[in-house]
Amino acid sequence: MTPVAPWVRTRLRAAPGVACALVLLVALTAALAAAFPRAVDRYEDAGLRRAVEEATARRTTVQLWAPEPGAELRQRQREAALDPDTLKAQYTKVLRTAERPLTADRDQSSYGVRTAAALAVPDPWLPRPSGLPTRIALAAQNGLADHARVRSGRLPRAAGTATAKTQQVEAAVTAETAKTLRIKVGSVIHVPGAGRPPLSVTVTGIVEPRKPEGAYWTTQPLLRRPALIQVPNQGNDMDTYWQGALLLPPAAAPAMLGTAGHPLRYWQLAPDTATLTAHDLSRLNSAIASLEAGPGLEKARDFTDPSVEASTDLDDILSQYAQLRSGIGPLVAVAASGTATVAVVVLLMAGGLAADRRRTEIALLRARGGSLRGVTGRLLAETAVLAVPAGALGLGAALLAVPTGRRTYAVAAAVAVTALACAALPLRAAVRHRAVQLHTGREDLTVLRPSRRRTVAELTLLVLASAAVFALRNRGTSEQGGDELVALAPVLVGVIAALVLVRLYPLPLRRLARPTGRLRGVVGHLSMARAGRTSVSTVLPLLALLTALTTAAFGGSVLAGVADTRDRAALLGTGADARIEATRPLPDATATEIRDGSGVHEVTPVSIAYQAKPQDGEETVPLAGADPAAYARLAGRTGLGAFPAAGLKRPAHAPLPALASPAVAERYGTRPFPVRLEDGSHVTVRIVLVRTLTPAVSGTDFLVVDRAGLGVRAARPTALLVTGDHLDGGALRKAAGAGADVRLRSQARAAYVDSPLQSGAERIYAAAVAAGAGYAVLALLLALVRAAPERSALLARLRTMGLTRAQGRRLLVLEALPQALLAAAGGALTGWAAVRLLSPGIDLTTIALAAATGDAPPGGTELRTDTLSLLLPALSVLVLATGIAAGQAWWTGRRGSVRELRAGDSR
Repeated sequence: MTPVAPWVRTRLRAAPGVACALVLLVALTAALAAAFPRAVDRYEDAGLRRAVEEATARRTTVQLWAPEPGAELRQRQREAALDPDTLKAQYTKVLRTAERPLTADRDQSSYGVRTAAALAVPDPWLPRPSGLPTRIALAAQNGLADHARVRSGRLPRAAGTATAKTQQVEAAVTAETAKTLRIKVGSVIHVPGAGRPPLSVTVTGIVEPRKPEGAYWTTQPLLRRPALIQVPNQGNDMDTYWQGALLLPPAAAPAMLGTAGHPLRYWQLAPDTATLTAHDLSRLNSAIASLEAGPGLEKARDFTDPSVEASTDLDDILSQYAQLRSGIGPLVAVAASGTATVAVVVLLMAGGLAADRRRTEIALLRARGGSLRGVTGRLLAETAVLAVPAGALGLGAALLAVPTGRRTYAVAAAVAVTALACAALPLRAAVRHRAVQLHTGREDLTVLRPSRRRTVAELTLLVLASAAVFALRNRGTSEQGGDELVALAPVLVGVIAALVLVRLYPLPLRRLARPTGRLRGVVGHLSMARAGRTSVSTVLPLLALLTALTTAAFGGSVLAGVADTRDRAALLGTGADARIEATRPLPDATATEIRDGSGVHEVTPVSIAYQAKPQDGEETVPLAGADPAAYARLAGRTGLGAFPAAGLKRPAHAPLPALASPAVAERYGTRPFPVRLEDGSHVTVRIVLVRTLTPAVSGTDFLVVDRAGLGVRAARPTALLVTGDHLDGGALRKAAGAGADVRLRSQARAAYVDSPLQSGAERIYAAAVAAGAGYAVLALLLALVRAAPERSALLARLRTMGLTRAQGRRLLVLEALPQALLAAAGGALTGWAAVRLLSPGIDLTTIALAAATGDAPPGGTELRTDTLSLLLPALSVLVLATGIAAGQAWWTGRRGSVRELRAGDSR
């Protein structure tokens, strides 16, 4: 073992530039590999927490309650069941019952006693909107002093020991309850008793919640603010009454037994959102199910009450989140697998190029008696000295850059990258030098035939790619539990295309070699000959380029499709760049003022009767009236059912021509039929045009007619469809007035990105595509740098034979052009093919619109090819390859020929 270290140190000192390049490559790759799973965890956890936080605490809190203690118990036992000390001890045990990862937020969780029903109180000074008395609920919840500040008066206290016979108690109310119900400090409310005189409740204080949006106050919203309840009466109108809550001290809870409110005990566990993680979703569902109707509930019944019940909507919220994640995750996996494949190819190519550069050295060691194990062991040690610290450095950088997320997956990814970087050079050397070689023949791409082993490997990949494409087309990425083969489908398509193109690449070179030989100049023929003598090691760079280009095309098409879907859905929701709508007709001055606003191009007034009834029946169909010329321009500009304006022109003494949706046209045909409008007037229409979409009305049912053919009242516009650039929402709302609803297309589009799961997935996708493109460029640079010494020596020798600098530049550019063209054309072609093959199985609705899947445009969520994503990466590769070749020729020309012609210049 002693000779290894000096040999390793000597080799590292002999090529410091190569050593530094390997360190940078391994560190960067390890950092990206380690950061990816933590970044995914971060946006998935943020999406889960946002989903739980945006849902009301009434849905997310796990609520356990027990009914009023039974009448079979003694009065003291019933009162003791409502004692605050008893409830506190039970609450502590309930908290322990919750299984991890379900963790209760102890600050917002609560327990107490409340009346099951709000009781009508007779006090006449309480508000009665329609004559019905105000109803009051009593609640004795723990921790009022910790969750509220006293605004006036003081907190209530219990005088002595409260029992079912207690006649008077104290209570507090929130500021909102006091304002709405006209309650003041000192007010007395009489709650009806059960077979006894009313319970007098004296309000001693008005409080303000410290955290009104917290679960303590929002799990039971009535504690914080009163509610106006509507009940139907004998007529067609609705009666209303107010319902509020009085906050009693916990020690006064037994007094509720003397009322008709049937007090129930409750224990409320608010989830701690900070501890929720997406990877624990299945365990979290199990913990909720256990507490809601499983072993956890049975344990809670053992130390509370046998009749305890539990309920929560948290499991439904988690299910909705899981559905959203299952639709987004596979798309991210596709981008990640593509980038990972390119990174692996680059690492293998770096090791292969290093082995090729040192082929003579390793062959000499083997010829002088060096064992295969000894040589590969030294190469492994030499690489590990650089790769292991670089991998650790990359892992540390990833952990600092993404501080949250699971560390296990990050470490595993960095270790995998480091191991691959360490093994690439020794394995390549072991395969190439397993037998002692004194001399190897030419390995030109146009001469050497592929081996049987390579043919078998290519056929195996072809079968895998076909299976993956078939699976993705039939199951789609929205299927939950999609496997890795489906995620690798675009990558495998690119890999197969690369292998096929490498096999076909020699054919045009052979065809072009003979015609270029007849040309007068030597540059064309020599460049074709040089391109044909390229080593077979160029398979790896081409594989990296095609895989990266395919992934970039696929990823760019996904991102473009997501943006297009959102734009289309937002346009369907508004009908224009902005939509101003009111329940009543808009003044004529409103349209004029908006038309003169900044950025406004055109304003199209539309009268919409949503309750129009064709043939005077019960079925309603929205009917829109608009000026045919202006409305046709709007439909054509937005692409929502363009039609000729002349088709809706109002004829004299004839039914109004109408544009209808396919469903309406199928029901009513092309014969004239009457339509009763909301104001009671009638109009006769005849369907002459059928369109799937229209700007004024969204949905599958609509009619559009000439507004001039409607009555004076029905023709008054209720909506304004505004087109323009950079519209000012504030100015539009000011011009529209308080009674109008103003919706901007840009705001509607932004509303579709309502989850960190969406935005995080898009960022990860874009980063993965960018990283794949960077690795492709790196692969190209590695290949060109490896060939740089040979090309420099060639130019030096040719210049001694009379080759000019301009001819040298053309020679290197033409030599690099065939492979660059092959990569560019092949990448664009395979990217297009991958999108076309896999588009039936890709549904962008989930990642584009999240929960608003009902707004998905018809046929607008399927993946389509994006021209820019296809052509821009391919052209970049072409420009980069030729630019590097030209730059190398220019630099070689400046340095002169002495250094390149020295003996022993190649290692």
